[in-house]
Amino acid sequence: MNKTGYKNKIRVVLADKMITKTYLAEKLEVSNMTISRWCANTTQPSAIQLLEISKILDCKLDDLFEPFN
Repeated sequence: MNKTGYKNKIRVVLADKMITKTYLAEKLEVSNMTISRWCANTTQPSAIQLLEISKILDCKLDDLFEPFN
């Protein structure tokens, strides 16, 4: 069975915009470890957190994800 899903690109967008994980963690009021887990794709932010991330990083929600097979 071919399984398709998505992984986030938070790490990539942070690097492109030269924003630190610490800054994002402070803005979202979460730990640095939470941001690290999101960046490593071991856990994913909630839908509400994704909307906040897109606002903080000044990007489209689509910019935060890419499909994988």
